[in-house]
Amino acid sequence: MAETTAIHSYETIFIIDSTLEPEAIEAKKAKFVDIITNNGEIGEVEDWGKRKLAYPINFKSEGYYVLVNFKSNVEFPKELDRRYRIDEDILRTIIIRKDEV
Repeated sequence: MAETTAIHSYETIFIIDSTLEPEAIEAKKAKFVDIITNNGEIGEVEDWGKRKLAYPINFKSEGYYVLVNFKSNVEFPKELDRRYRIDEDILRTIIIRKDEV
């Protein structure tokens, strides 16, 4: 009997260190969008740009925000979170499973 994997909708927001050069910020954004694309179905990508953080993170008061909606199997968000944590230029992240309506 074939094993089926559930596909769910997710959204993730990641904050890139805004002290990087604009080209480096775009490269980081493209890197994570590519990772998501290769492991699922990408939806909307919203570039929120540079914004003030609610509180300083690593002595930085601003970050570059990116929101991505995607669909993937249930194992991928854990792997995505691991890759976020490895990258020193990612200040904060969140991955949320969207409720199906």
